[in-house]
Amino acid sequence: MKELVKEHMVLKGFEPAFHLRETEVAIFHLKRFFEQQLAERLHLTHVSTPLFVKAGTGINDNLNGEEQPVTFSARSIPEVAIEIVHSLAKWKRMALARYGCEPHTGLYTIMQAIRKDEELDNLHSIYVDQWDWEQVILKSERTIATLQQVVTDIYEVLKDTELYAATLLPNYITELPKEISFITSQELEDQYPNLSGKEREDVIAKEKGAVFIMQIGHALKSGVKHDGRSPDYDDWQLNGDIIVWNPILERAFEVSSMGIRVDETALLDQLKIAGCEEREQLLFHQAVLQGKLPYSIGGGIGQSRVCMLLLRKAHIGEVQASVWPTEMEKEFSSADIHFL
Repeated sequence: MKELVKEHMVLKGFEPAFHLRETEVAIFHLKRFFEQQLAERLHLTHVSTPLFVKAGTGINDNLNGEEQPVTFSARSIPEVAIEIVHSLAKWKRMALARYGCEPHTGLYTIMQAIRKDEELDNLHSIYVDQWDWEQVILKSERTIATLQQVVTDIYEVLKDTELYAATLLPNYITELPKEISFITSQELEDQYPNLSGKEREDVIAKEKGAVFIMQIGHALKSGVKHDGRSPDYDDWQLNGDIIVWNPILERAFEVSSMGIRVDETALLDQLKIAGCEEREQLLFHQAVLQGKLPYSIGGGIGQSRVCMLLLRKAHIGEVQASVWPTEMEKEFSSADIHFL
């Protein structure tokens, strides 16, 4: 039985299912398969993606509002500061308009980002890689039903990719449940009022195997948010996280954060709640308020998260090349867990 040493999150006695070369080959094939299936299921076109954007436009993702982007100046563009992206949540919606995407079609990118303020552990790195996707919907489709259907489609892609992994790797056992369950963050708090948000996720993920926790951003009845969300891309009534149970780490494992994007009313309401009303004058926010951007649904799906889950890895460093504290690398190496 593996022992979890929480301060370092090292699994003593853990034996990696696949070693470095097998892992790299599998990562390549799994990413390609997942990407193709996602594009077909959601009718998405691959487009080029920026690594950085102009500061002060409101295009970069503010995440929880506390994280600071990596910022630099370019010698040939002295008039603006430039930011490494945190994600492309807002950029994609603007790209839908530029590319002239029709309802029920959209785009996806291979997003690479730096989140220098990230707290590092088994699941979190300062390097972020994900499939960032966005699809045009009609205003009348800004509903829970639309959200749940798209979540189901993405979960089917994840399941298909797990089945594909079984064709690539010897002695592979599939573990994802047949269907994904749905619950709101308030329903979850009502069921487990004495647990924290993360503890509730562990309980519901273990019970269901796969669950979409909806409506994240508002304070709950307790006065505490289930989790933080930037106020200016997801509609907090129409968003959520895809979470599965990770049997290696024995905890909830977030694969995707996604949602139906804000309309004019939701944007103003959420900016006011968050105390960020000054953002109304930024480029992106004005485009939403003036009706210049299509209504949409979108999200990010962690590439390293998907590979970590399907390849039964104990640390995200086993499926991506990043920089880690020396002590962390030593601890994991001593447990036969080797980073790329």
